[in-house]
Amino acid sequence: MRGTVIVSGVACLFASCMPMLGIYPVFGMKVLCFAMFACAFNLLLGFGGMLSFGHAAFFGSAAYATSWLVTAHGWGTLPALLTGAVVAALLGLIIGAFAIRRRGIYFAMITLALAQLVYFVCLQAPFTGGENGLQGVSRGQLFGVLDLKSDIAMYYLVLAIGIAVFIFILRIVNSPFGQILVAIRENEPRMVSLGYEINRYKLLAFVLSAMLAGLAGALKALVLGFATLSDVLQDTSGEVVLMTLLGGSGTLLGPVLGAAVVVTLQEYLFDIVGDWVTVILGAVFAICVLVFRRGIVGELVAWRAQHRSQPTEGESIRLRRRGATAGRSIRP
Repeated sequence: MRGTVIVSGVACLFASCMPMLGIYPVFGMKVLCFAMFACAFNLLLGFGGMLSFGHAAFFGSAAYATSWLVTAHGWGTLPALLTGAVVAALLGLIIGAFAIRRRGIYFAMITLALAQLVYFVCLQAPFTGGENGLQGVSRGQLFGVLDLKSDIAMYYLVLAIGIAVFIFILRIVNSPFGQILVAIRENEPRMVSLGYEINRYKLLAFVLSAMLAGLAGALKALVLGFATLSDVLQDTSGEVVLMTLLGGSGTLLGPVLGAAVVVTLQEYLFDIVGDWVTVILGAVFAICVLVFRRGIVGELVAWRAQHRSQPTEGESIRLRRRGATAGRSIRP
């Protein structure tokens, strides 16, 4: 826990200095949005043990809702963001109510099927813009004072929201609810036998994950100025699975690192290799699965725990001497 807090603080310090280091703010905001998306998905998969193949439905529905409220009704930035997150939470409540009735691959297939329904609604509904999506989404102003047209101002707003989301997830994981969720992941029949209403906990985790994923999607729509079908596409659901597993499912910092790696490869390799970037991402994922079964951060955490559990050379000598002394003292 202490190590996580220290590393998180260093990561936040680095993120706050990114614009000063010459890193393009829009790229940094994109990384932060997908990091929030991956952390939200990790809450469901890493700590709840529920694999969803349709999380893009929440990411994209919130992006569309926020974009529509801003472009068609002139809503402010914060009300549109919050409404987008609420829309995603309500959608998560509906989909989760069906999905949690099944486990394993059946759970994943239900989320996939219902996410495809959301995709076709976004494709056919008149207010979504169809294949063109919603363009020209204004960032607006924060509290009517701070103009968010500036990339720097928008970046620090996204960073502040990202830190708040991370702290919120950290609090959930270390709460009694989070411990029960992990226990359900580890041994669901045992928790049922102890009298826990496991479906209630699973549904709450699903809704929280959907809400945070929706907040990330709404932020991305404001950052880039548009919402398109790619936000609700199945490929986006696959990408967040890749980010989470690459960084380390069940760890707090793993999804952040996984999102940074994937977005960076997509952003900078596409101009060099074009569509082959998908092949490269697939190869990176395959290598990670074969070599780092727990993900990058997961393997580092496991190595650190193993290293700390092994006594040093000095401790081994002291233990041997103590054992020899104890043996002499009990001789007749």
